[in-house]
Amino acid sequence: MTVEIKAAFEKRPARPATLPGDLQGPAKVGRMIRVDQAGELGAAEIYRGQLAVLGDRPCAPLLAEMAAQEGEHLAVFDEMVAARGVRPTALSPVWRAAGFALGAGSALLGERAAMATTVAVEEVIETHYQRQLDALGEDEMELRAVIGQFRDDEIKHRNVAQEYNAETGADDTHAYEILSRSVKAGTRLAIWLAERI
Repeated sequence: MTVEIKAAFEKRPARPATLPGDLQGPAKVGRMIRVDQAGELGAAEIYRGQLAVLGDRPCAPLLAEMAAQEGEHLAVFDEMVAARGVRPTALSPVWRAAGFALGAGSALLGERAAMATTVAVEEVIETHYQRQLDALGEDEMELRAVIGQFRDDEIKHRNVAQEYNAETGADDTHAYEILSRSVKAGTRLAIWLAERI
């Protein structure tokens, strides 16, 4: 890199806190609630799909426990959507179908794949919730508390899935790395779409 180009990069202004088109205030919070409701709907469907396939396997009680918690999360966001007049995502039918398909599909690959899917989804959601916490102000303490608690729950789900795979002698193979990357990419895309549609 030439000295002139390097100097130009060093002199460029820092990114402003907001950019044209960035949502602020209630619209920004409404978008957060919409995408979180959609995400919890998708998560509940993933576990429903996994349980439909793995309902008699040793991992089923763990999946059922995580599914119940996701159902509680969804109920809270459903209430927030109604109370705050937030428009739900128009893609709810897609999230239901895609979530169930991902859950059932990963379960058909076996318990390890189902748990690897949980790890991948929860890693993305943990980061997503943390970004929301970083963006929310002091005027949204109730929402901050909810998101903080749900982020902690998602971290626990990830840890439970990692421990299960470790206890069952699961090793990280290339196939599971491909599965993980694909699930993470799909989860990020789902977040992006639910924020906008």
